[in-house]
Amino acid sequence: MDSSEKAAATSSPRGRPPRGRPPKLQRNARNGVGKGGEKTPHMAALILARGGSKGIPLKNIKHLAGVPLIGWVLRAAQDAGVFQSIWVSTDHDEIEKVAKQCGAQVHRRSSEVSKDSSTSLDAISEFLSYHNEVDIVGNIQATSPCLHPSDLQKVAEMIREDGYDSVFSVVRRHQFRWSEIQKGVSDVTEPLNLNPAKRPRRQDWDGELYENGSFYFAKRHLIEMGYLQGGKMAYYEMRAEHSVDIDVDIDWPIAEQRVLRYGYFGKEKLKEIKLLVCNIDGCLTNGHIYVSGNQEEIISYDVRDSIGISLLKKSNIEVRLISERPCSKQTLSSLKLDLRMEIGISNKLAVVDEWRKEMGLCWKEVAYLGNEVSDEECLKKAGMSGVPADACSIAQKASGYICKCNGGRGAIREFAEHIFLLMEKVNSCQK
Repeated sequence: MDSSEKAAATSSPRGRPPRGRPPKLQRNARNGVGKGGEKTPHMAALILARGGSKGIPLKNIKHLAGVPLIGWVLRAAQDAGVFQSIWVSTDHDEIEKVAKQCGAQVHRRSSEVSKDSSTSLDAISEFLSYHNEVDIVGNIQATSPCLHPSDLQKVAEMIREDGYDSVFSVVRRHQFRWSEIQKGVSDVTEPLNLNPAKRPRRQDWDGELYENGSFYFAKRHLIEMGYLQGGKMAYYEMRAEHSVDIDVDIDWPIAEQRVLRYGYFGKEKLKEIKLLVCNIDGCLTNGHIYVSGNQEEIISYDVRDSIGISLLKKSNIEVRLISERPCSKQTLSSLKLDLRMEIGISNKLAVVDEWRKEMGLCWKEVAYLGNEVSDEECLKKAGMSGVPADACSIAQKASGYICKCNGGRGAIREFAEHIFLLMEKVNSCQK
């Protein structure tokens, strides 16, 4: 959610000023699980990702710890297993592309709800007008990368089982507040939530609950009345270390360290990578082949990639090359990378599997960088998979990480950095 969307997340019906708390609503039968075989209410996750962010341009797809920002919440939503559908509402082509690569459906929002003045409620209401099947909306903020599936599962239970009409996320803070004094006014500030003469110790004070904007769940009939919070209403308290919100660029490195330590990396436990297998054409090289007057094959590669390979080897990660094309071994040996390789391979999966068994590894300890249809099965099997930015669409869909660099233009170095980042996560988990 952008700042303008957050500010109006709890707004009253459009065109009408707020008048106290929203009305308490009766539970709608369509939102309950009936005893007579009624359908389970359709709960949809909806991530609002407008392309016109003012703070950080296209921040929703900027990479954080090796993953597009929006990918973190989409992974949590998918693995929660409580949503019948998962959507990204956007007005931008690039965000749509990344959302689909992350497995979400896309709702192309109209220009009327994509303005700086547009609110979350505007965008959610428009989404519902196109999706009559949706009974409950879980509006998840794209900029909350430490969200975990367990939080979403508990909130879904509060809505479906406990009958709440709306549930929103909060975080507990221990901060003393003081009244603000306007410039030019001689008033003195007053304490708002403490007695200065008896300042409590942190351990003796429960603190206060603040909305953190991570998510707002609400039933359709509540939203149609113009509210995201109302009816039978409850908050859900998130752990402080999971409450990360990225609003300004200076937060990015801090958020990255928080994500590496507290983020959700998937259902299966991470393992250390011991082997990286890299496709030659289109990954190590840019796929271009030049032929000299003597009919000798000439290829080019990026020095950054050779440095990345060297760093991986220094970290005790074996690096091997593979190609379905019968490349010139003489040409490859001239690169002086000192790597084991297999060329002219039609079944890459069989070769990589043989290497894996030879080294006594499980697939979770194997990383694979590919770019072609022939790499698809290896990308799906590997514990960590990546493709260059210019890889074919089939390879991109099978991959867990899409580089910003093209093949032969730094993709291996970038993927190496991604591996190192996740290894930090593995080490922190072990500690």
